[in-house]
Amino acid sequence: MQVILGSASIARKTILAEMGYQFTVMTADIDEKAIRKEKPEELVMALAEAKAEAILERLPIGDYAQRAEPTLLITTDQVVVYDGAIREKPSNEEEARQFMKDYSGGHAATVGSVVVTNLKTGLRKGGWDRVEVANLFPSA
Repeated sequence: MQVILGSASIARKTILAEMGYQFTVMTADIDEKAIRKEKPEELVMALAEAKAEAILERLPIGDYAQRAEPTLLITTDQVVVYDGAIREKPSNEEEARQFMKDYSGGHAATVGSVVVTNLKTGLRKGGWDRVEVANLFPSA
C-alpha cells in the first residue's frame, strides 16, 4: 500500500515513519484563513477536506485507480479552543507568546481531524476528536 501524507507536520511524519510506512509528503498550499466555520469540529473537518481536494487536483487519479495496491491520502487539521474562541496557528512570535501566556493556568481544548481518501476506489472517510486540557501551563 502506498501512503501520501498531506501534511508537513514533523509529528505526523514521525508517527508514520516509526510505524514502518514508506510515504510521500505533499502539502495542500490552501488559504486556511479563507475557510471559516463557527464550530471548531466543523472547521477542522472542512480544512482537512479542502487539503485533500487541493492535493487531489494535482494528482493523476486515473493512474492510481489502475494500480494493484491502493494509495491512501491522509490529510489533517487541528485547532485550539480557548475561552470559547478558535485559535489556529499563531501568525507571529508575539501572538504565540500571548497564546502561551493566556493558557497559563487556564483551560483549553484541542480539536483535530483526519480525512483518509483511497485513491484507487475514491472512498473517503474522516472524523474529529476533542481533547480537553485543564491547567495547560500552571502558573508558578
